[in-house]
Amino acid sequence: MTTLLYIPLLNAIGSPDVFPVLVTLLIIVVFAAVLVSNRIVYRRVRKRMQDADATGALMQQALKDSTNNVVRFDLRESHVYQLYGKLFPEGGVSKEEWKRHVHPDDLETTLRHFREMMAGNVERDEFFYRWNFDFSGGSPRWGYMHNVSVVERLPGVRRPTSIISTLRDETEMRRQEQEESELTGKYKLIFENSIIGQSFYTPDGWLLDANKIMREICHFDSDDGDAFFSQANLFEMSPFRECVDRTNIEELWICAESVVPERKMRDFLEIRLHPIYDDQGKLIYLAIAARNISEERDMYLQARLNDRQIIAANAQIQRLEQELRYMMESCDMQSWRISLQRNIIEFYQGLSVITHSFPLEQLSQIFVNQDDGFVRDLEHPSAAIDHPLFYIGQVHPMVSGKAEAQWVQINSIPEYDEHGRLKGSFGVWRNITGMMRKQEQLKRETERANDSGRLKSVFLANMTHEIRTPLNAIVGFSDLLQMIEAPEERREMIRVIHNNCDMLLRLINDMLVLSNVDSNAVQIVTREVDFAREFDNSCVSLAKRIESPAVEFRKDNPYASLRLHVDYGRIQQVLTNFVTNAVKYTQQGHITVGYRMEECNARQGIRVYCEDTGTGIPADQRERIFERFVKLNDYVQGTGLGLSICKIIIEKCGGVISVDSEEGKGSTFWFWIPVQPVEG
Repeated sequence: MTTLLYIPLLNAIGSPDVFPVLVTLLIIVVFAAVLVSNRIVYRRVRKRMQDADATGALMQQALKDSTNNVVRFDLRESHVYQLYGKLFPEGGVSKEEWKRHVHPDDLETTLRHFREMMAGNVERDEFFYRWNFDFSGGSPRWGYMHNVSVVERLPGVRRPTSIISTLRDETEMRRQEQEESELTGKYKLIFENSIIGQSFYTPDGWLLDANKIMREICHFDSDDGDAFFSQANLFEMSPFRECVDRTNIEELWICAESVVPERKMRDFLEIRLHPIYDDQGKLIYLAIAARNISEERDMYLQARLNDRQIIAANAQIQRLEQELRYMMESCDMQSWRISLQRNIIEFYQGLSVITHSFPLEQLSQIFVNQDDGFVRDLEHPSAAIDHPLFYIGQVHPMVSGKAEAQWVQINSIPEYDEHGRLKGSFGVWRNITGMMRKQEQLKRETERANDSGRLKSVFLANMTHEIRTPLNAIVGFSDLLQMIEAPEERREMIRVIHNNCDMLLRLINDMLVLSNVDSNAVQIVTREVDFAREFDNSCVSLAKRIESPAVEFRKDNPYASLRLHVDYGRIQQVLTNFVTNAVKYTQQGHITVGYRMEECNARQGIRVYCEDTGTGIPADQRERIFERFVKLNDYVQGTGLGLSICKIIIEKCGGVISVDSEEGKGSTFWFWIPVQPVEG
């Protein structure tokens, strides 16, 4: 409008009449323009005032609805005013009183924030401090205050005149956060320190978290995570790949060998999968619990192996104990144990079955030789058994169960308790009576062998002499025979040669018989004979062996006829030996041979004897004369084999041979053999 008026106005200026009118119009136009402009400004100001009132009303309502407090720190007056809220008493508080309500530990930090704003370095600041809400002077009531402050300045002044702060009480929120943090920490602590491995996955199967045990089971890179498992999907790993339907996940409990080559993992695990749903039934997590049972499995397998080994060991122990019992019984052995605490000695069959026992006071009484040092020491058992024992002696039948005293070999070792105190002894009690008898027999046999060796040497010397004597006579008289012409002298020489030949023949026969005996070639062949008639025939030849007129030959034949089943040739051999020995040792008196039927041990038999009045046999030599190479008189011709051969023959016949003699008065050699009479 101003522009439109301005153009014609310039055209009319040149006319003097028009000028006053133009001035008037210009004034009107200016006034109208100012009026319109004022109206526009007024409307705008009123609009802004209405908006400000609305905004203030909204802010007032917001402050009223919130728990915030608005305060003004007047830096010029060092006073704090309450602009909104009820944090301070009416009229505010001084700077010093405000400082007393800030926690001492937070005061320096809080003041540093205010100094930065007062220096103009910071326009706005936000921080926390603890505040004492109690203004009554009682015990402090601390809370957490959230402070947001801005500076307020006068136009053109750099330093602020006041600081406007919005204070929000976050005590309850902090308490809730602390409780939630503590609760979370507890759950985290429980989760982290669980005795089983635990981990959480998303519903899609991606790892969220794993506790310490699970990290150890799965061999994680670190406590912060693992590169492999963070990139591996649960549903793609064994055994979940085979056992879980990812479209319908349910509770799962399995026990299987878990193999993850990427983590050098090969363990037997007990695994449980538990899906977790929210209130609306939506799956939000997958919880995995795992327990490494490799050691338990190994222990179980080892326990089964141990059970099998124990069963096998028990069977082995039973078998060994049976074998031990058999060996101990075969060896006539018993195990025994002395208990000083119970004052008892126990004998066992094997190692466990007690056969008999008696008090320790009776231990020394079972020994035959009470004067033995070992037996005397048993009067104080603790001193007698505190060292290893070895003893051989005789005991009464109360232990062995035999009818007579037995030889025993006793071995034992002491036993101590865990404190090293003597509690008894354990050992073996062996009956060695048979062994002792064998030893005695061996001793006798050894002596006999020694004597036999000595006698063999004597025998060889005697044989040389015995053979040379008749041979010398035969050779000598044979040489003289061709030079003698007188018949009487020739007959005498022939008789001497004949006698020496007979002597040499008998010597050789004895050697042959002995050889047959050693080769078990002696045979007994019985036949039916008239023993009385055969006996008479034998006596005729036996009588001729007596050459001394001072010795009478007598015959005792009580039967006219006696038919028996016997080997009469062997009987005649024995009887001939009896008479030959009697002739050697009888210088005067008589030699009587005879027989009679006689029972022995309820058996029918015949007793044959040869009685002489010779030198007799010393009592200590009577048992030896039936042994080989034994001669009572080394100056008497003979080999010392005849009687031993007779003994062998009679024993082959099932009979008995012996001698009754009195030194200086003579001897009676006899034998008895069982015979079978011929009936009818």
